[in-house]
Amino acid sequence: MNASVAAEKVSLEFDAKIPQAAFAADEIAAALAKTGHEAVAQGGGWRIVFAAIDAKQGPQTYRVTVSPERAVRIVGGDANGLMYGGLEVAEAIRLGGGPQGIAAAERRPHIARRGIKFNIPLDARTPSYSDAGDSAQQNIPEMWSRDFWRTFLDEMARHRFNVLTLWNLHPFPSLVKVPEFPDVALNDVMRTTVQFDSSYSMMGHDMVRPEHLKNLETVKRMTIDEKIAFWREVMQYARDRGIDVYLFTWNIFTFGADGKYGITHEQDNPKTIAYFRASVRETIRTYPLLAGIGITSGERMSGRKDEFDKEKWLWKAYGEGLRDGLKDQPDRPFRLIHRYHMSALKPILDEWKECPCTFDLSYKYAIAHMYSHPAPPFARKSLDEMPANLRMWMTVRNDDIYSFRWGDPDFARDFVRALPGPDKLAGYYMGPDGFTWGRDFLGTEPDEPRPLVMQKQWFSFMLWGRLSYNPALPNAFFEKVLAARFPGVDAAKLSRAMAEAGRIIPQVNRFYWQDIDLKWFPEACISHPRHYRGFHTVKHFVEGQAMPGAGTMSIREFVGGTGKKEAFTRQTPPQVVEVLRAHADAALKLVGELGGVEGRDPGNAGIPPDVRKELRLTLGDQQAMALLGLYYAGKIAGAIELAFYDATGEAQRQTAAVRHLEKALEDWKAYAAVATRQYRPQLLTRVGYVDLNALTAKVAEDIEIAKTWKRK
Repeated sequence: MNASVAAEKVSLEFDAKIPQAAFAADEIAAALAKTGHEAVAQGGGWRIVFAAIDAKQGPQTYRVTVSPERAVRIVGGDANGLMYGGLEVAEAIRLGGGPQGIAAAERRPHIARRGIKFNIPLDARTPSYSDAGDSAQQNIPEMWSRDFWRTFLDEMARHRFNVLTLWNLHPFPSLVKVPEFPDVALNDVMRTTVQFDSSYSMMGHDMVRPEHLKNLETVKRMTIDEKIAFWREVMQYARDRGIDVYLFTWNIFTFGADGKYGITHEQDNPKTIAYFRASVRETIRTYPLLAGIGITSGERMSGRKDEFDKEKWLWKAYGEGLRDGLKDQPDRPFRLIHRYHMSALKPILDEWKECPCTFDLSYKYAIAHMYSHPAPPFARKSLDEMPANLRMWMTVRNDDIYSFRWGDPDFARDFVRALPGPDKLAGYYMGPDGFTWGRDFLGTEPDEPRPLVMQKQWFSFMLWGRLSYNPALPNAFFEKVLAARFPGVDAAKLSRAMAEAGRIIPQVNRFYWQDIDLKWFPEACISHPRHYRGFHTVKHFVEGQAMPGAGTMSIREFVGGTGKKEAFTRQTPPQVVEVLRAHADAALKLVGELGGVEGRDPGNAGIPPDVRKELRLTLGDQQAMALLGLYYAGKIAGAIELAFYDATGEAQRQTAAVRHLEKALEDWKAYAAVATRQYRPQLLTRVGYVDLNALTAKVAEDIEIAKTWKRK
């Protein structure tokens, strides 16, 4: 608290029957307490009033006014807007040292629906798509924890996210009772004791193996009725935080139901269709607060051209189930979100023309790599062909950065502003497919309880959520947030360090493009060892392609153009090397100035020990990403020289390549040392086991590849 500001009592008035207002009022009271003030019901020097809801303002909007008499009024366009206004007031108190920091404001959402994509590992018997990985297995118990979801949903609301999409291959046995198929419902929560490995299908077919079911442990005892009560409570809590919950599936998966009542995953099995239809109906009836269902015409569907083709199957199973479930509640707001994935617009529209609820489409906006270009081109054709009466959700996949605390507001702001406008966009949901955003089990210095990934990476989530609501928020605002989080630290330097380090992986991805997650995990320079290349060698970089539409050249294009003396209008590979080194050097310099190198405590005696620890780990993440940038710069430089050696036969080019790759090896070792000081190795469903120290041998092999390079 600013010593020149006297502590005083502040009147806080709100309607406790509005949960959103009550939550925001609690945040204001906590902010007042932290700055040395006290919230009281009446009689304070300042008066903060959640005044009214004015629907004419519009959903999620709010207006904050401050009178000369020190009266703060918050008016929301709806209960959610009232909450967001209260959260802004709480933040202004925290950042301004007390109520004198509150300023007048009027806000409306830039993007109406701002979501999280969450692959949810419900049970060994009803897995999600990424359950053959450590983070999913470790988080199964958390999915049935009230404390987990309350914390998760509170954090979402603070960051202005208002959509939670839960993705599971076949969730129904863990969520509902179906009268026609009573034995499908599963009691208890189970996890297998079988150790996962990298031998699993990338299409999810064998996510449940017979040996899993023979080796189960009970992590929580619950009846199906208790499970239903649990998820109703979670959805109510979400609604009280302004968050809509959606359920997404892939098809056709029958884990948990397979073999019962004649149910199989076969596409032409009418019993399976009847089972799905009834399950969809019961899901809608069981969860009155469920906002919608998302569907996929894959990964286990064939391209039949008969009565059981993919879209006909989906309509019979999901469309008719929707009609059944909504028949008795025709005015219920509900959405069916049909993913473009493994389908096409015409067959979708042909079969879904009688959808009984709002019908939206969905597209993988940046495929698997949101940290690439802020305006990826992949959805443009689908957006252009989409009928004017439809809207599209963008699936914004983060299969780039699982470990590190990322923080570049300029990239996030540009990305948000490049998304389509409301005439095309229904909303977006961001998240990984190969990692579970539950509690963080990667850290080598865990707190108890372990923080949520959303808490550990709070600044990243804040950037995406807040800028999606209001992209006009300036970088200076985020510097204030960092200054409040880490008192006494040069917040401008910390912000610049995070931005410089945060630009490295996007630059690498633009230069070396591998579209789907199993092909590329840039934290480790690897892909799946069985289903793709494993480690990406310098030869792969020589032959690699740049991201389409990103304005970057591949090495082969550059070398060929040099021979033809072309004038280059796109970013060249040498420029990529230069940019990566500049970002890395700048980040390392700033981290050093902030005292956070080699795992040392950065000092700052005025910071509480837990916050000082967080600062040290945050700086360690920036150092790690910077060293990774130096590694990629050296690898790309070596690949450029090898390509020129191919083209010219000049021996000095090969020698230069070896020199660059030897330096890259040293940078990799430094990167691995920093990263593994903070994070454990882990098994990932989409790329296998990630052990940075073990990968050093693969990095060293690049040198031998260069020494023994045979010209084409």
